[in-house]
Amino acid sequence: MNDQPLKSIIYGLSTASFVVILDQLIKVSIRSSVAIGEQIHLAPGLDLTYTRNTGIAFGILAGSGTLIVVVGLIALVGLAIYLALRSSSVIAWISFGLLLGGAISNLADRVAYGAVTDYIDPVLWPAFNLADVAIVIGVVGVLIEGMQPNGPGLGDGDGR
Repeated sequence: MNDQPLKSIIYGLSTASFVVILDQLIKVSIRSSVAIGEQIHLAPGLDLTYTRNTGIAFGILAGSGTLIVVVGLIALVGLAIYLALRSSSVIAWISFGLLLGGAISNLADRVAYGAVTDYIDPVLWPAFNLADVAIVIGVVGVLIEGMQPNGPGLGDGDGR
């Protein structure tokens, strides 16, 4: 019996859980110890700044919380179904876990606070958070895995 599909899914869900827990712990710390708009210099070109974002990346669609949640949930469910039917690749499922964990963590902020808590603030770039980083890495991982030459491109069950 091949346990690989189940193991891959477990890796993905574990990754999602890790992202949610770590990002929410950081956000709780930021909200409790940094004033909104306060900047703390961390390194040249990098500040820790507590900001609230009601939109998606870079504040696009600000105030469209319900639309963002519905579209995001539809996309996540669709990707999960696609992966469940076509892939047992550990890389694909960990990438999905990063994407799912980031989305859940930011959704938790939207539901609880009406906005996402952002805190990583590089020079010449809008502030973001760990969940955003996980989402970007997850999307890149799923896309790279999807370009592999194995049928639908999402692994051949060998656990790579």
